[in-house]
Amino acid sequence: MRIGLISDTRLNNASGMPEQIITAFDGVELILHAGGIQTTEILDWLERIAPVKAVGRLEGGQAEQPEPFLNELANDPRVSPIDVMELEGHRVGMVNELFLPLVRDEIMPGVIKGEGLREGLISTMVEEQFAQPVDIVVFGRTLYPLVEEHEGILFVNSGSPTLPKNLNRLGNVAVMELTTDNREATIIDLRELN
Repeated sequence: MRIGLISDTRLNNASGMPEQIITAFDGVELILHAGGIQTTEILDWLERIAPVKAVGRLEGGQAEQPEPFLNELANDPRVSPIDVMELEGHRVGMVNELFLPLVRDEIMPGVIKGEGLREGLISTMVEEQFAQPVDIVVFGRTLYPLVEEHEGILFVNSGSPTLPKNLNRLGNVAVMELTTDNREATIIDLRELN
């Protein structure tokens, strides 16, 4: 199964969606949007490519834009605060902001390994976040792309297609290939698809 991964589009309407996403997601059967959504227009735009499932924050002071998010996205059946799904025999957990209590920083490349946590703590923290064990974690929020494996869990953050690393330029998405016995995620730099 080929899955498109995207997060942190952070646009007020779909007119700013990079057309390169269509090329990057060619042949995907599903798109997972890991939050940073400001309007359902973005999800509608993505659904022209493939079915969409999405997550986002519904409470707290860090909601994308509290009123539009709560009113527009909270009632959209494609969006939930957190999601766990079974895909090709893999349990995939998706959340916008991945919170691992013993990690002292946002989850960016190298941060988890840099903590030097004892074996078993990462999988325990992930299980607490999703209320069940997962094999793959798809998340967003940081705007930094990441593909890392820790304690048998694949962590994927696609970065942002519109605001990578907080820079106003063309950014990244990711594609994940799942089979019953394999999982692989690749970050795609949209600038290379011009």
